[in-house]
Amino acid sequence: MPTASCHPMAPHRKLHIPDWYVSGLMLDRALDAILRRVRVSRDYDIPYLAGYSLDGHTIYIDRHLPASFTDKKRTVQVDRYLILHESVEKCLIDELDLHYLHAHQIATRAEEAAVRADRVSWRAYDRFMQQFVKSIGDERLVCVPEDLDFKPYRDEHDGELMERMRDAEASGSPPGRGARGARA
Repeated sequence: MPTASCHPMAPHRKLHIPDWYVSGLMLDRALDAILRRVRVSRDYDIPYLAGYSLDGHTIYIDRHLPASFTDKKRTVQVDRYLILHESVEKCLIDELDLHYLHAHQIATRAEEAAVRADRVSWRAYDRFMQQFVKSIGDERLVCVPEDLDFKPYRDEHDGELMERMRDAEASGSPPGRGARGARA
């Protein structure tokens, strides 16, 4: 198969269901395309588990979030679902100028569809994720990427969290990276 195709890792094959059904194969192909366009970093503290860079080229996943969990004796890798969520959300905000809450709701539905298409319990997945959400009072917020997009936090009027993130950004950058001043 030529490498110039839209998804060189997955063979072209006819699905035996209508195109518009949620399909694990189709979601895998979409995620492959997204992964070719973004970089993933697990080096930082990210409120609410994941976020994205200002330019959308980097997806940040919180460094404390385990890469997998066990559901019904099956190991489930979680990064792929978070990458899908954050990519969809960032695109809807930047390209269609949606408010964060609207983009987040749509991205959550895409994430849920991908989880369910892989035959993973959404309830088990969400329960696992909620254990690791960093909130305003979380002391583990010490190292924030310089280029983390603050728009979701601004749209939620989460000023206290943004201030803590700016402080962590200035004081907790990984070695070799300079701190950047506060953003509006």
